[in-house]
Amino acid sequence: MITLTEGAIEALSSGNCGNDAVLQLVSIRKIEGGSGPARFRVMMSDGRHTMSSFMLCTQLNCMAEDNQLAPNCIVLLKRHVTNILKDGRRVVIILEIEVLTPAADINGRIGNPTPYSDGQIKPPQQAAPPATPPSRPPLQAQIGNDLNRVVGKDFGKKPAVLGMPGGPSKVVPIASLNPYLSKWTIRARITNKSSIRTWSNSRGDGKLFSMEIVDESGEIRVTGFNQEVDKYFGLIEVGKVYYISKGSLKVANKQYTSVKNDYEITLSGETSIIPCEDNCDLPVVQCNFISIGDLEKTANDSIVDVIGVCKSVDEVTRFTSKSNREFSKRTLNLMDTSGKMVTVTLWGDEAEHFDGTSQPVVAIKGAKVSDFGGRSLSASFSSTLMINPDIPEAYKLRGWYDKEGHGMDGQSLTELKGGSGGRNTNWKTLSDVKTEHLGHGEKADYYTCIGTIVYLRKENCLYQACPIQDCNKKVVDQQNGMFRCEKCDKEFPNFKYRLILSANISDYGDNQWVTCFQESAEAILGQNAAYLGQLKDSDEAAFDEIFQQANFNTFVFRNRVKLETYNDESRIKATVVDVKPVDHKDYSKRLIMNIRKMATQ
Repeated sequence: MITLTEGAIEALSSGNCGNDAVLQLVSIRKIEGGSGPARFRVMMSDGRHTMSSFMLCTQLNCMAEDNQLAPNCIVLLKRHVTNILKDGRRVVIILEIEVLTPAADINGRIGNPTPYSDGQIKPPQQAAPPATPPSRPPLQAQIGNDLNRVVGKDFGKKPAVLGMPGGPSKVVPIASLNPYLSKWTIRARITNKSSIRTWSNSRGDGKLFSMEIVDESGEIRVTGFNQEVDKYFGLIEVGKVYYISKGSLKVANKQYTSVKNDYEITLSGETSIIPCEDNCDLPVVQCNFISIGDLEKTANDSIVDVIGVCKSVDEVTRFTSKSNREFSKRTLNLMDTSGKMVTVTLWGDEAEHFDGTSQPVVAIKGAKVSDFGGRSLSASFSSTLMINPDIPEAYKLRGWYDKEGHGMDGQSLTELKGGSGGRNTNWKTLSDVKTEHLGHGEKADYYTCIGTIVYLRKENCLYQACPIQDCNKKVVDQQNGMFRCEKCDKEFPNFKYRLILSANISDYGDNQWVTCFQESAEAILGQNAAYLGQLKDSDEAAFDEIFQQANFNTFVFRNRVKLETYNDESRIKATVVDVKPVDHKDYSKRLIMNIRKMATQ
């Protein structure tokens, strides 16, 4: 039989109650209105008194919406914080709660409780306000029904944090912050800090920076503007712990943040940020990692946390946007224990400074999922990139990769479903392409292979195209010195040559006809289309010699295959997406890994 914690309501109303109180939920009501997330107000009973000043933190709203918290159920108040409103009233914010006995198993209200009115009007006690609740393990690790450890314990005052501007202030968990809380101080670790960004519009110029902070209860985004940028940006260091107080809270704009909190903090002129040396008990980062293999069923534009080993990395590239701003980008391939691999794009300074030569463990908090090329990820300015982070998941992944993962090629989600993806991924032999029926699905399939040119069709491999840069439409010779492009609806005195080359490639097991367009055809022939066009018109023998020299050369092909129907006849169409010379060192390593894999089987 469950016994309620007698005297808990009186202790909670005075701010002297610890955690682990067993109470009966009398009623729960959704507070309507307001622009923020829904809030639920709860009345609790300890068998002697009732109190209606309980509020669920928004992270627990799902328990109310799923009817886990229903009138008459018995609950264990595992973690809470008592907030003082501007009018002096106390509100108990429920941070963690467990249903011990469902409402269906309880026959009405326990005892004859009466409302505890003193707790509703008791002014704040400045002598010894409560401080940070003791650090606790995650909710999943605490669930249990051993009530012997929870009844009637931990009733006592907590020390205040002294030395804060304006006198003592209570330290509260991040999860309890809301716009209705007047005075608060949080103790949190900086996990990410953005660069300074500027703007200029009709209302003037400005600048801002943002940071993400975490404590044992949760995380929140903090933004500073203009004067606060000058005051705090140079002082705040990622990884350090600070006391932060007197910021303003507002509803978070999810468009600009992936932090899992319904609110965010804005720094003001009254904000205080003081370093804290006692920091070992705070988490370094809070991540909810998703397996790379599960990205296949993750919705486009979702924000996820991922961790993997950097299997390969490309060189940094630079480009100019339409707004005439220069950007840097770099792509890398992450693989985890699922054996799946995904392409990740880094931007800006992170792209410039990333070093993947030692195949580090890379964790990304707040990566954006894209369906470009099947499934790929992008690390935006609001993402947190961690190299070899000091977390259990990283050590586990490192051990797996060093023991067996390094011998796996990895199946690329990016390349398989419709994109170029990482280099040298999804290797297949030409016989694999046929036996696995690649290209027969709803979408095209992509694969990489080693192939040797055994025949080239030089007939009709060149055509006269529109000279406009972005138009490759075939032109019609008007027989008057002019060439007409139907697409542009214009006539030109000249044209440009374009290549469409049919090639038969072969490996040790099979062969396949492929179509090579301009860039890939020029790479195979070793000459550009303009020069080939001149030879064709002036020196047929030299033209034929180029095709003869191209035969029996071996390349790394990245191909796209798709079943197409024409005149009621279906056939596989293979198109070369990219062609590169064979890196024999890399090829030999892959063959050795395949031999070792076969030996273990």
